[in-house]
Amino acid sequence: MYKSIVIGTGPAGLTAAIYLARANLKPLVIEGMQPGGQLTTTTEVENFPGFPQGIMGPELMDNMRQQAERFGAEFKSAWVESVDFSERPFKVNVEGMGELLAESVIISTGASAKYLGIPGEQENVGRGVSTCATCDGFFFRGKKIIVIGGGDSAMEEASFLTRFASSVTVVNRRTELRASKIMQDRARENEKIQWALDRTPVEVVTSETGVKGLKVRNNETGEEELIEAEGVFVAIGHTPNTGFLGNQITTDPTGYILVKPGTTETNIPGVFACGDVQDTRYRQAITAAGTGCMAAMDCEKYLEGHMVHDWSETLNK
Repeated sequence: MYKSIVIGTGPAGLTAAIYLARANLKPLVIEGMQPGGQLTTTTEVENFPGFPQGIMGPELMDNMRQQAERFGAEFKSAWVESVDFSERPFKVNVEGMGELLAESVIISTGASAKYLGIPGEQENVGRGVSTCATCDGFFFRGKKIIVIGGGDSAMEEASFLTRFASSVTVVNRRTELRASKIMQDRARENEKIQWALDRTPVEVVTSETGVKGLKVRNNETGEEELIEAEGVFVAIGHTPNTGFLGNQITTDPTGYILVKPGTTETNIPGVFACGDVQDTRYRQAITAAGTGCMAAMDCEKYLEGHMVHDWSETLNK
């Protein structure tokens, strides 16, 4: 029996763990298959407060983990297969550990960026390939950039990247864009944005110095061509990591967890959500950390009046 189990790490889960541990709630953190979350796949993080010279993503996550461990948080590298929130204590089924019981649960499993699955893509993430313009746009100042996608997110990323890039080429496999009219109009009015529509991405092409461009296929002629660029931003959406919940938590139509406005409370009392798994708008390390703090404080307040297990003997040991 645990007072609280945190499912997932990243800035949200680790911040929640720090606050829970400092409150003497001795949380168990289930790290999943990618401890530290998406930041472990990035290189330098320059927009996280407190690091004027920047910090490497994996180092930032490791520092947060050590901070949580210092206050007594327990970590397990495992995969949560399923949960049962029908009654308290809640049941969390963990691969290799069996069924764990918890008086409260914080879900911080994040959202995974969608990728194309083409050659040269995954192996160059953080080395010229990115899924976050806000995170990485600064590194491409004065360079040519490609944005792949045709929705609102792609238009927003392309417009944002023109602040840094010498030019931005939007690549979309269809002739028409899915983005709203206002977003399309805004992008089309930007002189720095060029268009390569009705093109299917085939391969991210690299050289010894990094990304060289994107090979695309003209869907009308079948011919392949290389669009030169030093950065490729994939903007085809994100998938929240909520499949293991088995529809027990209320989500929006795309799977993001819905929380009570101004809190991290889900539809089930005692279950909280923080970070990108409930954030469809900001998706930044600092905002995720902030909601992790909120989740821990919401959880602590909840447990004050809803303990189902006498912890006095355990705490006195």
